[in-house]
Formats: sequence, C-alpha cells, structure tokens
Amino acid sequence: MRTFLLSLLLLNTSWTTAAVTVVDGDDWRLPSWSAPLDATRFYSEEASPADHVDVRVIDLSWRQINPRKGEFSTTTAGSAAGMQFPSLDDQRALPGKYWLRIWVSGQDWAPAWVKSDCNISKTWKDQEGQARHLPIWNSCVWKHVKDMYRQVLTGWGMAADPDMLFIQVPGAFYYTEFDLDIPFQAAKDGLTFDAFNTWFQAAMKDLVTIANGENSDPSDDYAWKLVYTGEDYPFDDTWGGATNLLARDAVQAGLGIRNGITELFNFHLNHTPAYGAAIAQDGHIEINEDWPLLTDKRTIGAENECYNACGYHAKDLYYAIRMSNLKALQMRTKRLYVVPEDSYLSTYATHWDWVRHSLGKQRDNSADAWVALRTAQDKYWIDDHSHSWNGAPWVRNLERWLVQKDVGSDGISRRGSDHRVNEIDRDNGESWEGRLTDHANGQDYLYFFIDDLFAADFQQSWQLKVTFVDQGNSAWWVEYPNSGNRIIASETVSRSDSGKVKTATIDLPHAFFDNQMANAADFRIFNGGQEDLEVRFVRLIRKNRPAVTLLFQDGFEDPVK
Repeated sequence: MRTFLLSLLLLNTSWTTAAVTVVDGDDWRLPSWSAPLDATRFYSEEASPADHVDVRVIDLSWRQINPRKGEFSTTTAGSAAGMQFPSLDDQRALPGKYWLRIWVSGQDWAPAWVKSDCNISKTWKDQEGQARHLPIWNSCVWKHVKDMYRQVLTGWGMAADPDMLFIQVPGAFYYTEFDLDIPFQAAKDGLTFDAFNTWFQAAMKDLVTIANGENSDPSDDYAWKLVYTGEDYPFDDTWGGATNLLARDAVQAGLGIRNGITELFNFHLNHTPAYGAAIAQDGHIEINEDWPLLTDKRTIGAENECYNACGYHAKDLYYAIRMSNLKALQMRTKRLYVVPEDSYLSTYATHWDWVRHSLGKQRDNSADAWVALRTAQDKYWIDDHSHSWNGAPWVRNLERWLVQKDVGSDGISRRGSDHRVNEIDRDNGESWEGRLTDHANGQDYLYFFIDDLFAADFQQSWQLKVTFVDQGNSAWWVEYPNSGNRIIASETVSRSDSGKVKTATIDLPHAFFDNQMANAADFRIFNGGQEDLEVRFVRLIRKNRPAVTLLFQDGFEDPVK
C-alpha cells in the first residue's frame, strides 16, 4: 500500500530540473545583495576594524564623574574592578563609535562623599568578591545617581552624541550586570520586595525621563539608547520569584536589553518575556513579532566571547560558537559583544560574517530565515515550576522565521544522532542535534512553516540550504507548492553513506509559500521513502533583494535603523 501511495503522489507532482550542489559541512554563503545593517553590529572593549569591530567602550566610574558633591568633572581619571579609566575628555578624544558603561554601585566606584551624605552604614559584597556595593535603591543614593546621569546624558550632551550608540544602566552590582544577589543579600537585613520593586519601577522611569530631556519635546528623546543589563527570571530564591519579570518591566518602561551569557545556549534563555519570547506548550519558542523592542531603535545585545575564557572551556569550539550565535540570533539580537581572539573571529571568519550580516535584521530585510533542528534540555526549568509545557524541561529547535513541527500522519520526527552533554558548562545540559524521519513507522516527511510576512515576497526567487547527515544510499528531495497550488518536487539529493555532515543547496523555482501544503505547511522534506534522513539545519534564502527593502532604498524611511 505504501508503494502504491508513493506512486500516486509522484504522478501528481511536477519535478524541477534546477541544479543541486552539495558541500561538506555548513554552508554560510549569502546572496550577493546581502550586506550588514551597518558597521556597528559588533562591539567590544576596544575597536578592531580589521575584525569589523568598530564600536569601543567608554568606561567611567561615578567617582571620577562626580568627585565632590555638586562638582562634575570630565578631566578626572577613575577606576573600577581593577581597571584604570582615562578621563572622559581623553576617551572622547578618540575617534569612532562607542558604548558607555558607568560603574555606579561599588563602594569604591561611587564618590566617597555619598556614603556619609546618605548615612549608609551597610554594604554587601557581590558573589564574585569584586566589590562591596551601596544600596542603590536608597532614596538619597538614587537621587545622587540621577543627578550624575542627568549631567552625563543632558549636561554634557552624551545622549545626543551620534557616536554614542547605547549606555548600559543602571550600572549596579557585579560588572554592572544588575545581578540581583546584592538585593537578595540585603533582604536578610530587612529589604522587602515591595520596597525594592517600588524603587525599581520608579528608577526605570527616572532613567527614561532623564534620557528624554525631562520635557515634552520629542526631538531630544534618547531613552532608546538605554540598555538594561538585568535578566528574566534572575534566580530568585529570596522573594519567591517576585523579581522574575523585572526585565520585562524595564523594557516596557522604554529601555533596551542585553544578556551576557548566550554562550550557554541551552540554559535560561528560552522563556524570556523581556524579549517577547515564550516557551509554548509544544516546546517551541514562540516570538511575539509585535513586541516593540524587536523592531524599534532600542538595542538587543548579547555577548559571545567566553568559549575558552571567563572560566569556561569548550569541548567542541566550532559547535559552541555556532550554537551560541544561533541562540543570539534566535533572540533577535541586534548588537553582539565580541573579543576578536576569544571569539575566534578570524578562525571562523565565514560563519562570523554570516552573523554580522544577520544582526538587527527583520523579516522585511533579512536575506534568510532558518531553523536548527534539535531538542535540548533547559536545566533552569527543572527546579522552577512557574512555567511549564509538554515535555519540559526539553525545548524544540532554534527558529528564526522558519519553524519545523511534528504534524500530521506522516511528519512525526525522532531526535537526531548528535548527542551533546555539558558543552561549555554543566548548566548547559544535554542536547540532541538534528531530527530524523521515522520510515519504519510511516513518518517520511519533515514539515516546515515560514513566517507569513517573510513569505509574502511573492515575486521572490527562493533557495534552500539543507544541512544533513549523509547516511544511506537513497535520494531525498524537497516538495513545495507553486502559485497554482500544484506540488513541485526539487531535484533529488543523492547520498553516498559517507557519514559526513553535508549541506545541499537547492533552488525552488516558482515556489509560492501560502500554507498550501498538507498540515498548512509551506514546504516539506521527503526522505525518498526508502531510508531515514537526518536534518540538522535548514535555511531559506531570498536570492533577490526583497521588494520592501527596495522601497525603502527609494527614499522611504526604514524603521529598523
């Protein structure tokens, strides 16, 4: 019966003669029209133009900015966390774009006079022992912090400086990352969540108000340059998870956001309300594409440099880099912190070039949409039961405008063969890379669904790159509809049972993606009906510049810039 059904299907399918090419390993090539959004997608401590890192940091301590009460200085040097900072004047004298980091809460970062002026008798040491920290939530301390930010952003005009791309705020706790271990320690000395939250909500609004010029004139509004450095679900065992959504609250107040540890690509970064992302009941990460942060001018930042640094060690370096970058892009990261040596920019230049072309892109101007097929354990959710889903704590795939789902009577896949455990760190847990068809049980297809806005480029010429495991000797192919709702089969892809990971590039002439296939899918991969096929990564490419991007180039404003 199965042979009969296959024969019937083939009789109702048109075949293309478009050539197929196959290369070993991944294939990160992009169409010739693709270009980075601009030259500021990579940022670091120092600029490195040869590595396309064109954004440096300006580091300042609160103490050097405000050495005496009522006095502000652009000529004083400073220090924090064992680092020495030249004066603001000296740092601004250097050419080029920069991001701003002000070290605020450390007892030695803050002006010496603040502690006595605010009658601060209690400080707390952060979990890494970097510094003892003042209670930034204290009303007197926060008043002085606001005065400092007002001077820097408005008085000195740094908010309006076109070379300043963003500023990380509020500048508190370990490495200014706003890790909440300090408030959690303070809770043992009487700090309540209500008191902290009242301060926090007001503080985020204060920063937005200051950055917007404290007036009703929108022409001097720069709150979009503020980047909150805290995180969703900040490991709150003190206040029963009451702080879980503070990062979302900061974004809703008008700030951007950044995460500092996407190197742990499986852990704690899947259910992230601040990014408009949630783990759905089927285990896929769903992105709310209407979340304003994704498409407005605010920064979404991530950091990918701790592979064989920061106390971590990669067992498979390329795998760790590849997956952490896919994670950052799945989170819709717009700017990425890298260190040329520690991020291995030159070692994996082709891959990093693809990343740079992708950062900050949206559905209307991206060259590609993709999915990494996998199932991975998010160990954070083993102990936190405030959110759950079918199969928790396992999460399905990393997806960016292209989704693979197990659907229908012939599209239920199995986990792939590449088993990874504790890459980079134990927190990263287990993953199984790839998805396999299940021919023995009649599951010969993998079904794919394209974001409707990305797919609505109906004059486009489409190309597919499918990374697969070359096992078996039978051929496989892609099936997709044309505008007449007729199913077209691509040229076949041969296998030679080499066991290698390969990538096939397949043109899809006359493709028309409108959820016309079985299970409302846009296209499917067929294993050929004889042997199983394991697919690792699928990338749908626009061979031509999308029409909406051409419209913007004709003089209309592109809202993502």
